[in-house]
Amino acid sequence: MKRSGFADLPLHGGRVPPWLSERMTKLGAAIAENIIYNYGSGEFLSRLSDPFWFQAFGSVMGMDWHSSGVTTSVVGALKRGLNPRAHELGLHVCGGRGKQSRKTPSELADVANAAGLAGDALVRASCLTAKIDNNAIADGFQLYLHTFIVSDAGEWAVVQQGMNPANGLARRYHWHSTSVRDFTCDPHTAIVGQHQGTIMNLVDAQAAAAQKAMLGIARDAPEKTLREAAKLTVPRHHDVRVKDVDLKRLGAVLAVAYERELRDFASLLLLENLGPRTLQSLALIAEVVHGAPSRFSDPARFSFALGGKDRHPFPVPLKTYDESIAVLSRGLDSAKVGHTEKVEGFSRLERFVRNVEETYQPVAHFAAVVAHEHAISASLDGRSVFDDLKRAPRAPASTPVAQEKQLRLFGADD
Repeated sequence: MKRSGFADLPLHGGRVPPWLSERMTKLGAAIAENIIYNYGSGEFLSRLSDPFWFQAFGSVMGMDWHSSGVTTSVVGALKRGLNPRAHELGLHVCGGRGKQSRKTPSELADVANAAGLAGDALVRASCLTAKIDNNAIADGFQLYLHTFIVSDAGEWAVVQQGMNPANGLARRYHWHSTSVRDFTCDPHTAIVGQHQGTIMNLVDAQAAAAQKAMLGIARDAPEKTLREAAKLTVPRHHDVRVKDVDLKRLGAVLAVAYERELRDFASLLLLENLGPRTLQSLALIAEVVHGAPSRFSDPARFSFALGGKDRHPFPVPLKTYDESIAVLSRGLDSAKVGHTEKVEGFSRLERFVRNVEETYQPVAHFAAVVAHEHAISASLDGRSVFDDLKRAPRAPASTPVAQEKQLRLFGADD
């Protein structure tokens, strides 16, 4: 899951409200546990080091799909959700934003003592990744967030972010220990930010002469940087637009959710009696858990799972959010006592949606999808930071009245 490149993350203010942050904590932990159960902690660390997957991960949890806030909210949710269960899952999240980032060395020392790891080496890796991205790469971004995620086996990933107030952009940097052979020679998994021309990169493979000269002066070589890894370019506009989404992929999700025959089969795979809106969310969550790296080239698509706190592309449907968490949790609980059908069904759901996409090639009608989501928002307890009061519930989508008004959301013939 290593790619080369950078992405633009517009700086975005505001706070994540408690009603969303609490759900992000639960859903983030459930997704992480599903990945660890199916593929191991190393695979979860690998995915965290992929900026495309990371952006999709934040989007599927109801966070703003494009802004710098995705980084802070996701790593915060993971720290709250995973650390209390570190003894069970074998993953520890250290650091965070601002003053929390400065606690990383002491937190890593505690983790190392508990897990029998080399604490000095982990602290050194944490310091070097921060120094390289903050000092050895003169790209105009100063770090304000540093998160170090380490497994009981000693494998680690780093997600850190810097800001450039002059141009209103953030840059997110990703590291993964399995891809770092030498901190002074192209060590990164990815850098995320907007291309702003030639920069000074004292850790580039071509900077050997400059490094030698500086060594002669200071005897303190700048670590050798980065070959840019995954190129995620996120637009500045806040709303989700048709050009941001692969309509064929979204169409397959909607087909599985709203076509009666496909929906019945998908529910059978999950051994759950689920309505179309929850299936829509679970199909996108299943892709985050099981999807191949190539599936995350359009992270905005994953905002159609549970919306966004700023109403883009629609308010967060709290009823659907809670039911999605419940389905994931029930599957994991069953697997722990030897009944793996629900967890395996989640994997089969991802493959089924992919097969529908390839076989039927349905194409989502973007405007109709967004209009439909807004139309049913109140019935699903839709909520945003702008209208933080519960609205009176409308007729649920399963009633005859609501079905008469249901829009056609996909299809190649319209």
